[in-house]
Amino acid sequence: MSPQSTSNHSRALEGVHGVHLVPRSPFASEEITQHGDFHQSTCASSSIGAYQRLLVKRVWQQRPACLRPIQCSLHGDQHLAETIANVLTSLPFIALGLQVPRKNLNSKLYANSLIGVGVASSLYHSSRGKLRKVMKWADYTMIATATVCLSRALRNENPKLLMAASAVFLPIQPLMVSAVHTGMMEVAFAKRALEDPDLRMAHNVHTMSSLLGGVLFVADDVFPRTPFLHAAWHLAAAVGVSTCNKLLE
Repeated sequence: MSPQSTSNHSRALEGVHGVHLVPRSPFASEEITQHGDFHQSTCASSSIGAYQRLLVKRVWQQRPACLRPIQCSLHGDQHLAETIANVLTSLPFIALGLQVPRKNLNSKLYANSLIGVGVASSLYHSSRGKLRKVMKWADYTMIATATVCLSRALRNENPKLLMAASAVFLPIQPLMVSAVHTGMMEVAFAKRALEDPDLRMAHNVHTMSSLLGGVLFVADDVFPRTPFLHAAWHLAAAVGVSTCNKLLE
């Protein structure tokens, strides 16, 4: 049938009572409209999802320093002699861990963590390349673990919230955890020394070695190319740690 005949039939039916002609099907129009709405809704959902992901990414990038992992330098020892010195001065921590009185579980954990400090430090100074960055993180983390274990061994009544926060921040901010628990240990040591005269000499040695160790630690960070500064810090820290064993006897 031709388009002209179709048009003639349409005009013929217009006069019939009850017959209404529609130029095109409303169902097709509705189908097209619904498809368009669905497409627009999908695009809007995708845009919202992309915006939310971008917002989360920006918030994460702007998080405070306490939630950022430590930035480990790949700077190595200057020469073989310095590497040997740093490894040798790490071994006293293993010896001190073996000498810790193992009276209970907390003291045993502290003793084992000290051994871990010596092992991690030795491996760090022996490592090279990309492995050095991982071992530096392990070194910092083991030091922080030792301070937490010592704090726990000296005070069983440490707040649970503090210990939980220390466990959370330990892998990402070990230096901050070390500072908090070292401060708690210093306060406990000072109180015990005031009560027990036999501990005063050990506390005096501990205070002097801690101050010297702090100076050497900062100097090693400010002057990273100065040889044997790190080894000297190892020795000062080992002397300070040895006096802490008096508190566990």
